[in-house]
Amino acid sequence: MDNNDWLKQLLMVGVGTTSMVAEKLREVSDEWVKDGKINPEQAKGFVDEMMEQMTSEQGNLQVNMERQLRNMLQDLGVPRQSEMDELRGRIDRLERQMRDLENKLWN
Repeated sequence: MDNNDWLKQLLMVGVGTTSMVAEKLREVSDEWVKDGKINPEQAKGFVDEMMEQMTSEQGNLQVNMERQLRNMLQDLGVPRQSEMDELRGRIDRLERQMRDLENKLWN
């Protein structure tokens, strides 16, 4: 499994968790309204505020997780894609030069 798949799966778990929390927030706020502890406008404001905070934190979590994953891969010595592309280009050039030399020797 490549790292992007792993990260996407982890983020999907976060999205699912966020949905579950949102549902629970709505249930709790509905109970408070039913019990007369808060009015419907306060309940909506509470749920909206909590969801906004969770969404903001989830975005920060994603950025932090990506940074930590990059650092971990770097610590393990896993090359970045740009480094791999550069090495592939160098190998291609060397192979081309070897073919050219072989062709010169055989002519």
